[in-house]
Amino acid sequence: MEQRTYLATWKKYIPVIRLHLKKSLTEDQSFKLNITDFESAGDRGKSGYTFNIQMENGKVTNNISGSAVARDLYEALKGDETIKAMLQDKSVKISVGKTFMLSIKTVHLSIFK
Repeated sequence: MEQRTYLATWKKYIPVIRLHLKKSLTEDQSFKLNITDFESAGDRGKSGYTFNIQMENGKVTNNISGSAVARDLYEALKGDETIKAMLQDKSVKISVGKTFMLSIKTVHLSIFK
């Protein structure tokens, strides 16, 4: 069983992520994460905490297997029914950069494929 080092940390952020996810339907969103929350959960050292998660209909479409921070965020998102509903019929990109800014971009998927 793999360690879910950052899951508890991400769960603290779920209410904020839910709010920004909803707002991202009209404009891109970003907010600053508290670096201390993540450093106390696990030391990423030089590799840092930066990642991108690309999702369509709530399913990850890029490879996040190399990032425990990203995998645990996805687990936290999947565990929230409200967020799961919001992710349906949408393409969502969530990323965290070097400045610890979490960004959310949402695009509605066309029903005409």
